[in-house]
Formats: sequence, C-alpha cells, structure tokens
Amino acid sequence: MNWNKWIRQAHRWVSVAFTVSVIATFIALAQEEPVVWVSYVPLLPLALLLLSGLYLFALPYAAKWRNRRRTAQEA
Repeated sequence: MNWNKWIRQAHRWVSVAFTVSVIATFIALAQEEPVVWVSYVPLLPLALLLLSGLYLFALPYAAKWRNRRRTAQEA
C-alpha cells in the first residue's frame, strides 16, 4: 500500500473515532454531574482529521504542479 492510500485509510478510521468520541461526549455531558474534561476528548481526532484532510486536499494540486514542472523541463 502506498503512502497516499495509507493516509486516506487512516483518515477514514480517524473519522470513525472522531464520531464515536463526539457521541460519547454528548452522552457524558448529558449526565447529572458532567465531567467537563470529557469535552476535550474529540479534539485529538479532530486535529488528526485536519492534518490528514489538508494533505488529501492538496494532493491533486501538487500532482498538477509536478506535472507542469516536468513538462516544462522536457520542453
């Protein structure tokens, strides 16, 4: 499996972890005496989603840039 496919797969699994952590946070904060630090649990998966999402977003633009550079060097 190449690097891009690995990051794409990791992004999918982290999104599942993020969704589960948000649901767990809602449940935990709905209790009579909520534990406030639980509201910070989704931030780690969210940060990982941001980083991997920005990488995946930039992939097509980087490929176009590399192709343009390669064709300019050949000419």
